[in-house]
Amino acid sequence: MTSVGPLLRGWRENRRLSQLDLSVAADISTRHISFLETGRARPSREMILRIADCLDLPLRERNRLLLSAGFAPVYGETSLSNPRMAAIQAAIRQVLTGHEPYPAVVVDQRWNLVDANAGLALLADGIDPDLTANVLRASLHPEGLAPRIVNHGEWRAHLLSRLRRQIAFTADPELTSLYEELRDYPCDQPEPEIEFPGPGDIFVPMRLRHEAGELRFFSIMATFGTPLDVTVAELAIESFFPADDHTRRVMTQFAR
Repeated sequence: MTSVGPLLRGWRENRRLSQLDLSVAADISTRHISFLETGRARPSREMILRIADCLDLPLRERNRLLLSAGFAPVYGETSLSNPRMAAIQAAIRQVLTGHEPYPAVVVDQRWNLVDANAGLALLADGIDPDLTANVLRASLHPEGLAPRIVNHGEWRAHLLSRLRRQIAFTADPELTSLYEELRDYPCDQPEPEIEFPGPGDIFVPMRLRHEAGELRFFSIMATFGTPLDVTVAELAIESFFPADDHTRRVMTQFAR
């Protein structure tokens, strides 16, 4: 296991902070920050948590820092099936069912599908269940949703850009592997390196081929506001909304 000093230094550099920047934010001397990073000083549990908060680290990484310094983790990682998570399960189910007939999914930090509502059936129709286990893989795989996405290049660039930002925040090696896999999928459309909105554009839509005509969606991501558990902190709900009246009518008819 990597010792706490190199981990602290790595996260400080990941956040592009100097030792002076971090010392000011954490109200610790620059000299002490240097001693912590080189192993000349051993941080207390409270010191680690203070620095982790200043670095805005995910709860999983805060636990990792504590373990590397010889302390027990302070943030639990409770299975959703645990009775203690009943309120979380109820809230998720309320959001999912309340969003029908439009699609909504619950994913973990690595975009693995945790739950979904009935509206997902329209998006996932004909896709191998093994692919739908991960929503990004299902979206961009050539045997997944990708062939049905009209603006495949634009949507793909948007998803990969979002994933890069998530990797920068979490430094999760599994997300990096997922990104490399998705990046290697074929795409026969131009992929904009930078999103330049056209006249009247206010979001990047997902434009989907359908027998009833092109469907257009935009999405909203929701997370729990005050998580103190790793599982809860890493959950996200993505809700898809119709971007035009035609899509709204089709989705309503599909639900019936």
